[in-house]
Amino acid sequence: MSNNGGTPSSLDFLVDKKNLYREESFTDLKIANIRQLSPVHTDGSEDNSREVIFLGSTQLTSPQGPIPIQAQLEASTLEQAMDVFPKAMEAETKKMIAHVKQLQEKQKKENNSRIIMPGVN
Repeated sequence: MSNNGGTPSSLDFLVDKKNLYREESFTDLKIANIRQLSPVHTDGSEDNSREVIFLGSTQLTSPQGPIPIQAQLEASTLEQAMDVFPKAMEAETKKMIAHVKQLQEKQKKENNSRIIMPGVN
């Protein structure tokens, strides 16, 4: 996969024709959003040589606004995806919280390591 960073003239807008998926979305209109990505050929027919991918997503509410959570669901059917959704979202939430705590600790260490000298801003 190419990197699309940079200037507009250096962006790569080529479609990876060997990596096409049809996307279907499922929701319970409460908490769960599940995307099913089914591999397809360039003519739109199913590509049974590749696995279907399931992605789960939800949002947590915080004082700063909604926090999106997304994780790949280890499943081969929609029903399995629904069954693993809660644990996948919980695991991803724990990872996110650990990452935020790590960033806070790093920032705290950087702030504590500053040398303050009188008369110097």
